Order: sequence, then C-alpha cells, then structure tokens
Amino acid sequence: MAALPIQRRALETTPAPVMQCMEIWGGNDEVNSAISNPGLDIWVSSRPHRGDKLGGDIHYVSMCASGRISRVALADVAGHGDEVAELATSLRKQMRRHINTIDQTRFAKALNREFAELSERSGKFATALLAAYFSPSQHVVFCNAGHPRPLHYRVENRTWSALDEAKCHPDPERAGKIANLPLGVIAETEYSQFAMPLDYGDLVLIYSDALIEAPDGEGDMLGEAGLLDLVRELDASRPETVVKELLSRIDQLADGDLEDDATIIMLHHNSSPLPKQSMGLMMRSAARMLGLAPV
Repeated sequence: MAALPIQRRALETTPAPVMQCMEIWGGNDEVNSAISNPGLDIWVSSRPHRGDKLGGDIHYVSMCASGRISRVALADVAGHGDEVAELATSLRKQMRRHINTIDQTRFAKALNREFAELSERSGKFATALLAAYFSPSQHVVFCNAGHPRPLHYRVENRTWSALDEAKCHPDPERAGKIANLPLGVIAETEYSQFAMPLDYGDLVLIYSDALIEAPDGEGDMLGEAGLLDLVRELDASRPETVVKELLSRIDQLADGDLEDDATIIMLHHNSSPLPKQSMGLMMRSAARMLGLAPV
C-alpha cells in the first residue's frame, strides 16, 4: 500500500513539516522521512526486504482533531509485498476510527479482531506496537502486541534502556493470563496499556525485529542487548542523525543484507505547545471528523 500524500523531509534536514489535524500518513512501502506533531518530532525509516516495492512492515502516524493526540503504529506482518496490502488497509481504517481517543486497548482489540478474520483466510498474523502521545500531560501511552520492546533514551541521566512495562505500570491482574498476543492469533485476546512521562529531549525508538535478528559479527543474533549497545554509541543530542547512523551500523554487521524488512520509528520529545487553530483549520478538521473530507 503506497504512502498517502503528505509533504515530508529528508531525515537530516530541518524543520520538519507539521501534520494537519485528522491526518493519517503511512503504509507498507519504502520511506525515509520525518514529520512533526505537537510535542514530538517523528522519524520513520522503513525498508522492504531486498529492495521490494512493498514490505511486511506497516507503519502509520496520525494526529487527532485537536492536535492533542499523536499516534504511531508499527505492525510486523508474517509476509511481504502485495499480500500485506489488505492488512495495511485494515490498520489504517482502525487508525481512522480511533484517531481521537487515547485508549490504546480498544484500538488493539479492534485491530486484533480484524486481523483474526483475515488470518482465517490467509494465515497471516502480526506483532504490533502502538504508541499514543498526549500533549497536555506529556505522556506517551503504549500497547504491545507481541512486539519487541521499545528503547528509551532518558535525557535526565543520558542513558538508554529497554522499556519495562512492569516498572512503568505494574498490572498484577495480568499474572498468569493470556494477554498482549500478536494480532490475529486469538480473536478475543486482552490487551493492556501503560503510560510513561517524557522529558524534553527524551527519545523513544520503536523497531521491527529485523534489527535484533541482525548478525552481531560473531555468528549470533544481535538481540535486544546488542541493539542497546549500538544505540549507546550514538549521539542522542542529535536525534536527526540517530536513525540513519543506527541503520548504517546494522548494515555493516549484516554486510548490507538483512533477512527481513527493517523499520524504525523514533520519537523525539520537543515539548512544543499546541498550535493555535484558525477557523479554516477547525472547519477542515470538523469535515474530516464527519466523514465529509478524506482522512
């Protein structure tokens, strides 16, 4: 599914174009771009396997009607190319339906039901990471459906770590229960969400499993620990360079031949305030909400 029309910029140029309210951008094609929403700079790099036009990684970014909620979604589908198009369409439809709500669990459950129906015909399933940033509180809310854990750079102590859901938001009721499975495995799977505050300059790195399955140079997979070692060598004070530098190092380890689609979505917290909305912008946002204009 080709990316929807939107002005974009190269990864290392400034400033990034700003998404409009009720706008959704993304797909499962190759992309190397950056955009900006209130409070966040967002870099997206997605490379289908071996130069294919369409890949099995589906990425979307959206902004709600008021500009308060920015959502990113990354789904890693067991498959490639045109066979993923139907799943990409389903994901975008649910992004549109939940564009104005911060609740990630409703979004995940709706996605899972759709993927389960498609899985009955195609046998496809997907891991997914959903993240919604709420600008008034400067929190990002995560929901993880069997996906690799995001990495978090905390500017306060200048350290990278894997995001630990239990430490962010312990949920003892989930102990021993089946939850947060990949999309399409069991139709009525339960999903949980957890929130994390962001400070100015914090980074969140969301990625597909090609990065942790890349070779480490010694015949083993890089893994989460190896990926952390790589990002710790990068200059987090220059967020516009992190994605490009990380992919370059991964390519060097893999001799330029990763075994899967590779996607990175990086969030940089810039603490920018909500923009003032003109009457024309409010009318366009209302038209999108009412279905009178395309999203």
